[in-house]
Amino acid sequence: MKNALEATVVFIAGPTASGKSAAALTLAESLGGEIINADASAVYRDLRIITARPSVEEERRVPHHLFGCFDGQERCSAGRWARAATIRIEQIAAAGRLAFVVGGAGLYFRALEEGLSPIPETTVEIRAAARARLEAIGPDAFYDEVITRDPIMEKLHTSDTQRLLRAWEVFEATGQPLSLFQAEPRVPLIAKPVARVVIEPPREALYSACDTRFDHMMEQGALEEARNLAARGLDPGLPVMKALGAAELIEHIKGQMTLEAAVDRAKQNTRRFAKRQLTWFRGQAVNWSRAIGSDEAIRLITNAIAR
Repeated sequence: MKNALEATVVFIAGPTASGKSAAALTLAESLGGEIINADASAVYRDLRIITARPSVEEERRVPHHLFGCFDGQERCSAGRWARAATIRIEQIAAAGRLAFVVGGAGLYFRALEEGLSPIPETTVEIRAAARARLEAIGPDAFYDEVITRDPIMEKLHTSDTQRLLRAWEVFEATGQPLSLFQAEPRVPLIAKPVARVVIEPPREALYSACDTRFDHMMEQGALEEARNLAARGLDPGLPVMKALGAAELIEHIKGQMTLEAAVDRAKQNTRRFAKRQLTWFRGQAVNWSRAIGSDEAIRLITNAIAR
């Protein structure tokens, strides 16, 4: 059994628009580090503006990893991301530098700390077959088919398409239920981080930052970015098509709402998402340090590294 990777790693987490990226950039630049993305949408290269990826100038200042590393037609799971992140952390450690893992996807951080179930990867063909089967027989019949193969998946709701598809794919690929692999013991992928900080701004300040940032995205060309994504004709069930901001702007592009309504809905959905992220980290990251903004996060992390 492989041991957890020993490396100097810092986790910076929090809701969208909370100042995580600014803190990470300052710390990585001053302490000799590199930044690894832990945001589930920023992994897709189609959405540089809408996912607030680092600018070209920021990427020149500090090496950034796992931003825009997957094509929109792919699905990046927490497991896929964690395996890629572990490789980057190992490379950064070998160079004698610090790794700053930064983002809002709590399950990504958990995958690094707690490890992964040994679930086999499935092929593009099997994933396409799963999606085709779902569309052919409908969600209720598809759910029944999944739990016939893997009764433990009965705990899922019929609307939990992504997990049901995954269960169908794994059984199709291996002849074994997904729950069998999930029951296998996990091994942490990395040793305990030197610091783990959640940035939690006051609620109203966070919501205001979400709105302001979306306005800035629109000024930078978010609508054109969404138009280019829509023109690809990708499966609407893919994660990239459901990304905050992209989904709403694509509805406008299809003539389903005005641009003003799309922007208002995108802002509202972003605020709701930020609230869910706050709730997740408060319930699941109880032993992490807390900061109300990027300056406090920088201070906490600098002190932890110094110790």
